[in-house]
Amino acid sequence: MSDGLSPRRAAALAYLAVMKERRTLEAALDHTPDFNAMSDRDRAFARAITAATFRRLGQTRTVLNALLSRPLHETSEGAQALLITGATQLLWMDGAPHAVVSSTVELAQERADARKLKGLINAVLRRVDREGREHLKQTLPRDNLPDWLRESWRAAYGPGTLSRIANAISTTPPLDLTVRNPDEREHWAEQLEAQILPNGSLRRSVVGDVRALPGYREGAWWAQDAAASIPATLLDLKPGSRVIDLCAAPGGKTLQLAATGADVTALDLSDKRLDRLRENLGRTGLSATLVVGDARTYQPTRLADAVLLDAPCTATGTLRRHPEAGWIKREDDTLRMARLQDEMIKAAVTMLRPGGQLVLCTCSLQPEEGEALAGRVPGRHKLLKDSPVKPAEMPGLEAAITPAGWVRLTPALWADRGGMDGFFIARFVKRTG
Repeated sequence: MSDGLSPRRAAALAYLAVMKERRTLEAALDHTPDFNAMSDRDRAFARAITAATFRRLGQTRTVLNALLSRPLHETSEGAQALLITGATQLLWMDGAPHAVVSSTVELAQERADARKLKGLINAVLRRVDREGREHLKQTLPRDNLPDWLRESWRAAYGPGTLSRIANAISTTPPLDLTVRNPDEREHWAEQLEAQILPNGSLRRSVVGDVRALPGYREGAWWAQDAAASIPATLLDLKPGSRVIDLCAAPGGKTLQLAATGADVTALDLSDKRLDRLRENLGRTGLSATLVVGDARTYQPTRLADAVLLDAPCTATGTLRRHPEAGWIKREDDTLRMARLQDEMIKAAVTMLRPGGQLVLCTCSLQPEEGEALAGRVPGRHKLLKDSPVKPAEMPGLEAAITPAGWVRLTPALWADRGGMDGFFIARFVKRTG
């Protein structure tokens, strides 16, 4: 049986890797010594600690600062990581106080930059257990956002929507599934004890191990956030339609496109990132041609009827599922990404036949990677013209359609059902003359 030290150690080390090296949470854990040798249960516990740490980082820091005689940032890096991950377990995970405190102190003994602070760590965490929830009453979920992100969203969406977004991303998201055969939705909803969302996605409130769920081995469905499933549905595809999915990995949209009977080419810069798509294609019995390459230079042998471009972005719309995302991005990343997005749109135009459709999307809540990007597309890429999304195409989400005919999804939508990721979607048609 695990003594609980290994997952707690991994969580503290992963926290440091995310904050210092701007690694994703999964990459940080994978590079943590012994993480992959742990039991499934211990790996899940380490993931749970790190996810809760970043989901509630601002509020946890506020509590610790109220209980420390000096600001938290003046403490050594190792002590900070242990205090934050320890306090997270006490405040947000109902961790057994004795186990959390004693194991965190034991981990402090292992680190040269925390060893002399064992007494402080012990005392502060005990105070967190006794007094921390009272201090939490002075905090709000929006405190968990980095300053630049909070102010950006306040300016873009207003204080009310900012609060609703912050509330939505502060809780663990449900599991959304896309069913391969739409005629089987009701069957799999019953089998999986899931609700059918207005867009057709299935939603389970309990996540668990997806590999153990009914229908997984048969490839009857795949995991995909409800918001991420929408862009592919806005392409008018028929069996045999030639469609190119750019930046395709991890591949949920490719599977959707393939399920329509379209002739799908899925391109991604990383062969390793396409491995999951290969696995899911095999599991679901769907087919697509996978290409490793740069979307900016790829040239298809035949022009496509449609192109789906899920453009690289800051991914600030995915904080529900990737709570570290806001802490590994910087404000100027949006400008760098916007230049890359422009280049990819230009390349996508060359892949389309006249009259073909381009759906552009980003999993970002930043206007620079959404409304501002789409607003300059016809001007910069004169072969494209807008193709506004109609309310009938967005059941249950009609209010997400902007006056320009674009789609702006935020985590605050369907909040009573568990929310969704943030996405921006725009559709264009290549001029015929």
